[in-house]
Amino acid sequence: MQPYPRWKIWIILTILITSAMSTLPNFTTPPTWWPSAMSQPMNLGLDLKGGIHLVLDVDVEKAVERSVEEDVDTARRILRENRIRYSEIDAKGRQLSIAIKDTDKIATANTLIQDALTGYSSEQIENRLMFTVTETEAKEVETFAVDQAIEVIRNRVDALGTTEPVIVKQGKQRILIQIPGFEDSARAKSLIGRTAQLEFKLVDEKGDLEKAMAGNIPPGDAIYYGKQEARGNSFTSQPYLLKKRTELSGSEVSDARVSIDSRYNEYAVTLKFNNKGAHKFDQLTNDHVGERFAIILEGVVQSAPVIRERISGGSAQITGSFSPDEARDLAIVLRAGALPAPVQVVEERSIGPSLGQDSVDQGMNSIIYGCIAVLIFMVIYYRLFGAIANIALIFNIILIAAAMSMIGATLTLPGIAGIVLTIGMAVDANVLIFERIREELALGKTPLSAIDSGFAKAFTTIIDANITTLIAAIVLFQFGSGPVKGFAVTLSVGIIASMFTAIMVTRAIIVLSHQKRNRKQALSI
Repeated sequence: MQPYPRWKIWIILTILITSAMSTLPNFTTPPTWWPSAMSQPMNLGLDLKGGIHLVLDVDVEKAVERSVEEDVDTARRILRENRIRYSEIDAKGRQLSIAIKDTDKIATANTLIQDALTGYSSEQIENRLMFTVTETEAKEVETFAVDQAIEVIRNRVDALGTTEPVIVKQGKQRILIQIPGFEDSARAKSLIGRTAQLEFKLVDEKGDLEKAMAGNIPPGDAIYYGKQEARGNSFTSQPYLLKKRTELSGSEVSDARVSIDSRYNEYAVTLKFNNKGAHKFDQLTNDHVGERFAIILEGVVQSAPVIRERISGGSAQITGSFSPDEARDLAIVLRAGALPAPVQVVEERSIGPSLGQDSVDQGMNSIIYGCIAVLIFMVIYYRLFGAIANIALIFNIILIAAAMSMIGATLTLPGIAGIVLTIGMAVDANVLIFERIREELALGKTPLSAIDSGFAKAFTTIIDANITTLIAAIVLFQFGSGPVKGFAVTLSVGIIASMFTAIMVTRAIIVLSHQKRNRKQALSI
């Protein structure tokens, strides 16, 4: 038997010490001098730590309708640039309707708008052009709306400061959200579900609000309402007659921060526009001094201040008697961006810490009982070599816990199942080695020669078996979701750890314990 290389022994000892130090934070608080890279315990998933489970349904049809509404300005601009007169441009559902005054230019208008607005089919009804979103374009908008909603929700949830949230697409138009360790379900739903559509519209100073309320709304105008306010035993809302045209939107907001309104000493949200938004806001306030403009959030007028002078700083402020949490949450959703379509909570579950602790206890019990059963079997069947395999197995478990802690992976119930599986796989590698040693002994080889041959012949089999399983685990992680990924992570880490302990650690212990023995002395296997 060849002496075991010292450099391999030092590698094993270094990994063992590092793993032990990284595993310690999972059981107790490490001292202040502990290395920061080894001071974080494993993150626990929703099924272990408790938290919130939500399933949202995205109103994709509304996303298509908004896409059509956004094309109104494009159609209006094209007609004006080409001096084609029109009496009305309106968006209803999936249709864009344009009434052309210059009947001799209807065909020209149709061609120009078709070239600019792809994804529409058109038809002419007398002097009116009707543009309808095609089914292919509608599906693309719907898919993009769900994907964009996932990113917006992810930004909002991340701002809560939670660790390892799960936010994945479920089916065609649903989103699964799991937030471990967060217990305020009402706040989570309010923060995640807010559409946060922010708009700036001019107040129609010349329009008659009373006539509009009676049904005679001027062309290009719409009625909006302010927030409900208690008056006696009832609630009322201030009506506003606004221009339909949106001068600025939330897409042009680059930042939103909580501030204090100096006039009323109340919490407010200060907005900062991007370059495009700052230029438009500067132009808006320059052209409409003395007029009012309304700040509308999710269809409700927050305020309608008078433009006293040109504002060129590229910022604005939203007031509204906010509480500190309301102002902070509003700033979060405005920073994260607006949802492309409304969402509705269709499934909600709150998992309390007690249930999470029960799951942790059951999972730990499964690991402990599984380990004890394997340890007993190995000692009975392989005697001394079984005890050596058990030492490597304990090292394997420490290595898995350390790796999970250091990479910031999340441990879930399926992840615990992955750990139990890798315990069996780690022993399986040792079984292959020990059986090969037994075969070599049966062929008449000396004990020390049988050890070398056993490890050499089992090496290829162990590598092939574990690599194929590792590939399957990587595929599960890449294409799986939530629980499947949790299982794949622990399985991948466990496979790598088991190969290391079976090939290097077990051999190192066997070689060090047998290299000074009599060459003909029987092995305890």
